[in-house]
Amino acid sequence: MRSYLRRLARALEREDVRSISRRYFISNGFDGALTSVGVSVGAYLSGIADGLTVFSIGIGAAIGLGTSGVWSVWEIERAEKRAELARIEHAMLSDLDETRIHRQQTGARKVNALMSGIGPIIGVVLPMSPFLFEGTLLSMRAATLASIGVAVAILFTFGAYLARISEQSWLVAGARMGLAGVLVAALNLVLPG
Repeated sequence: MRSYLRRLARALEREDVRSISRRYFISNGFDGALTSVGVSVGAYLSGIADGLTVFSIGIGAAIGLGTSGVWSVWEIERAEKRAELARIEHAMLSDLDETRIHRQQTGARKVNALMSGIGPIIGVVLPMSPFLFEGTLLSMRAATLASIGVAVAILFTFGAYLARISEQSWLVAGARMGLAGVLVAALNLVLPG
């Protein structure tokens, strides 16, 4: 296990791997946070009276989105890396299986798939956590509002982080991303469903 973690850490030392992993993590985390807003508002409007039920629904969404993130990126990166390796092999007129290049590509694929799966899990589980306190510390309405607040905070954090790496205003970028959560909540309120 230690050597496996070392290989993943080595893969993360490469800027190209960090860049792609960051994109997958934030993109899928964004999807997870918006999904959690939809689940929260939809459950409240549907009259679900038990926070644990809403949390369980959210966990189901997290499992689905996390699995989708890992599986799809594994297959996407597998195809892309194989095509890239084939181009290099063609140019070099040499088989590169079991070489350093092949191992680096495999490590990058693992990191990208892992980050792609972690993003939506965080994006769903954290916003769903207020529902665990429904009935003891929070009412259903308060848990729903807290859930939306946590999701918007996650989205804001994603935006602020992206602004930091692109040297933009963290406040503007964070607000832009957070606004998506508010919009999804509002749409759930006004649209029939």
